[in-house]
Amino acid sequence: MPEKDKLRIDKYLWAIRVFKTRTLAADACKAGRVKLDGNNTKPSHEVKIGEVYTVSKGPEKRVIKITGLLENRVDAKTAVNFYEDITPVEQTTAFKSMFHAPVLTRDRGTGRPTKRDRREIDDLKDDFFN
Repeated sequence: MPEKDKLRIDKYLWAIRVFKTRTLAADACKAGRVKLDGNNTKPSHEVKIGEVYTVSKGPEKRVIKITGLLENRVDAKTAVNFYEDITPVEQTTAFKSMFHAPVLTRDRGTGRPTKRDRREIDDLKDDFFN
C-alpha cells in the first residue's frame, strides 16, 4: 500500500471510499460538509494521523478518526484499516430507522379518508415518530 506524509483531505476521503469520486469529496469540502473540530475544511487541507473529521452525506453523519494515510483508492476491506469509524450509535440507528417507517397505503377506489380515518392515521404517525 502506498503511503505518503502529506495528503489532501479530498483525496483521502476518496481513497477510503467515503465518496465515490474525488470531485464529490472536494465539493463536499467546499460546501462545508467535512469538518475538523467543528470548523469547515478546504479540499486542500493536509490530513494528519489522529485527526477526527465529521463527514455529512445527506442525512448520514459519520465521525472518522484517521489511523493511516492512503494515497490511492483500494478495496473496501483494505480501506477499513486506514480509518476508525467512531460515529455515536445514536446517529447510526437514527439513520437506519428512517427507512423502517410505516408506509400507509389505502386501497384504490376507497375514496377520501373520513374524519375518523384521518385521526387514526395522524395518531399512528405521532406514535411512531415521537
